[in-house]
Amino acid sequence: MPKIETINAPGLPIPAGHYCHATRAGNLVCVSGQLPVRPDGTHTGELPFEEQAEQTLSNLRAVLEAAGAKLEDCIEVTVYLVGIEHWKAFNEIYARHFGEWKPARAVVPVGALHYGYLVEISARAWVERG
Repeated sequence: MPKIETINAPGLPIPAGHYCHATRAGNLVCVSGQLPVRPDGTHTGELPFEEQAEQTLSNLRAVLEAAGAKLEDCIEVTVYLVGIEHWKAFNEIYARHFGEWKPARAVVPVGALHYGYLVEISARAWVERG
């Protein structure tokens, strides 16, 4: 069994709950659900959906980078949206961040998230060790 590393991204707030930003076991990186919290720890629940989605994807990118990965290494992404009406806008923002790469993905409508957030994203990435 590979050693499991815990990872917290520098520049992002330490998680408030009993978890880390990500874990890495061998080549597999599992990223905890990322919310649109700003790097200084302030909340964005009052912002429009598009700004929350951008912040969440920026946080996902930062956590992946701290684990030695990038968006193009993602093999699976799970997105939780408050209000399925945000799906179209999210899909456009997501496509801009991921470019040509299309990992497996699920978009799950949910009733509510902490602090009035409208989006949360978790992911798994595969990174070849060099």
